[in-house]
Amino acid sequence: MTNFVPTPTVPAPDIVRCAYMEIVVTDLAKSRAFYVDLLGLHVTEEDENNIYLRSLEEFIHHNLVLRKGPIAAVAAFAYRVKSPAEVDAAEAYYKELGCRTERRKEGFTKGIGDSVRVEDPLGFPYEFFYDVEHVERLTQRYDLYSAGELVRLDHFNQVTPDVPRGRKYLEDLGFRVSEDIQDSDGVTYAAWMHRKQTVHDTALTGGNGPRMHHVAFATHEKHNIIQICDKMGALRISDRIERGPGRHGVSNAFYLYILDPDGHRIEIYTQDYYTGDPDNPTITWDVHDNQRRDWWGNPVVPSWYTEASLVLDLDGNPQPVIIREEKSEMAVTVGADGFSYTRKDGSPDGDRTGFKLGAQL
Repeated sequence: MTNFVPTPTVPAPDIVRCAYMEIVVTDLAKSRAFYVDLLGLHVTEEDENNIYLRSLEEFIHHNLVLRKGPIAAVAAFAYRVKSPAEVDAAEAYYKELGCRTERRKEGFTKGIGDSVRVEDPLGFPYEFFYDVEHVERLTQRYDLYSAGELVRLDHFNQVTPDVPRGRKYLEDLGFRVSEDIQDSDGVTYAAWMHRKQTVHDTALTGGNGPRMHHVAFATHEKHNIIQICDKMGALRISDRIERGPGRHGVSNAFYLYILDPDGHRIEIYTQDYYTGDPDNPTITWDVHDNQRRDWWGNPVVPSWYTEASLVLDLDGNPQPVIIREEKSEMAVTVGADGFSYTRKDGSPDGDRTGFKLGAQL
């Protein structure tokens, strides 16, 4: 039975959106070539150990920090809150949960002021902040706009062994569930959760964790994603394209997954949908529905289920990875005994169930 995280008696902080991620990279020059030269993220500041990057539409100092270090990992999943008082609320909330917290009035990174970082109940390094340095929003800098322009930070994706435990904890924190994946036995394999009015600010993927599955940046159109693929092909680095391009069933978004020089997974993402109404319905997908992960029914490569980035504690040490005890999505849909369907009996067109072997790799 799931050991749920208790609900604090103090109010949860009012979170606005996912705002930035701090990742540790082992070769800053190679990472700069990937994120700046290839993907076109804009440099706000840089020094010998750090590069602060932002997307085209961003007005806060950065959406991504590349920090040079000995072990490739994630140092912070950072959320902006609604006011300075909400940083106090975040600190009180996690202290009541018994989590380790660290508060820095000067912030943990350049361009960000008073912040609190926590080791959350799932083992992830979360940060909450309000005070920021404003920078130029590049929305109308068409002289800088590239064919594959990344315009917004869209979401995080976290790997955790117990999705229901994580879901209840994030719902207590004020997140709402837009979509999830379950089976007929009641096992939950993944959940998509939001604060801003899109499909997600973060998602929980069931697996060995805590680890970071991916961080996602949005483009305006799907042709921007095709351009990134073409550019990677021209540079002879198509081996760094892990999955896609394609159309998700969950979220309905057009997607591409690529790997940076350290193996951190980046999703390029566009065209999901509005979720802002209070009665926005939760969509539940059957884990055996072959179109849940890819609307066109293409198989998911095993690395997408098994590989992910380590996350750090507040001392900068990798968090131990806990093995998932429940069934894995890969085992039930990709493994030798895995079957997925494209059509169910009783579908509107009257076709019989269309099966695809799970092991079509």
